[in-house]
Amino acid sequence: MKTFTYLENHVEIWGYARGIIQNGKPLGQAKKTLEETNELIAAIALDDREEIIDAIGDILVTLIMQCAIQKVTLTECLEHAYEQIKDRKGYLNAEGIFVKES
Repeated sequence: MKTFTYLENHVEIWGYARGIIQNGKPLGQAKKTLEETNELIAAIALDDREEIIDAIGDILVTLIMQCAIQKVTLTECLEHAYEQIKDRKGYLNAEGIFVKES
């Protein structure tokens, strides 16, 4: 199995080869992420494991493209998010969504 770093680098190479990173717009890439997220929701509703895996992968590709456009790494963003949530307290609501304490 390939490492995440290997795959992230190759996705960036792919994005450069297609002009996405050099010419893409942050809002356009965010809309692509939303499109792929909607596909994930549909796949979950159908309990379609293959489509779930495909959609999660596609979401990651769009996020890697967004990061490259913004000149940050996915790891930097994840580390920032982790620092924000690591001590957060809250509960799961009836839908299984984590709700942070005020």
